Amino acid sequence: MSNDDHLHIPPDASFSRRIPDQDDRERVVCNTCDYVIYENPKIVVGVVATWQEKILLVKREIEPRRGYWSLPAGYLELNETAEDGAAREAWEEARAKLTIDQILAVYSLPRISQIQIIYRAKLCNPDVSAGPESQEVTLFDWHNVPWQDLAFPTVGWALNQYHSIRDKNEFPTFTNPR
Repeated sequence: MSNDDHLHIPPDASFSRRIPDQDDRERVVCNTCDYVIYENPKIVVGVVATWQEKILLVKREIEPRRGYWSLPAGYLELNETAEDGAAREAWEEARAKLTIDQILAVYSLPRISQIQIIYRAKLCNPDVSAGPESQEVTLFDWHNVPWQDLAFPTVGWALNQYHSIRDKNEFPTFTNPR
């Protein structure tokens, strides 16, 4: 069961955390009508985008991890495909126009309630620049990637997975390292 997008919740409604009837976990439930608000993981979409042999990275202007390097990535918006969201994030953060190839990796991060879907992509041209959420945008050679200054573990995972399949036309989708 999912939330009804058109549900009108009265402004004076009160909610509590409890296990609803016929459920097995604690949820946020309206104390008047028993409506359940399901809290679901956030979906992050992003790309490992390249121009020739160089990899696009953005230096974050926003928290968390402001000043550290990341892939162009962010939260999927409502009514948006994962591919469209990844392309949008690349545009917003790096003014990058790209062509998405295929899914590179799917990471499940239950500790922070995220699912990350990372695509492999090719830049349409090398003309990139910092968007409002980026301090800087750079195309790095593999040997010059700022490994010590990556914003999140998943950035390193995705870069290494990209490197392992960079010359392949087809490859399996990677998941969390074991």
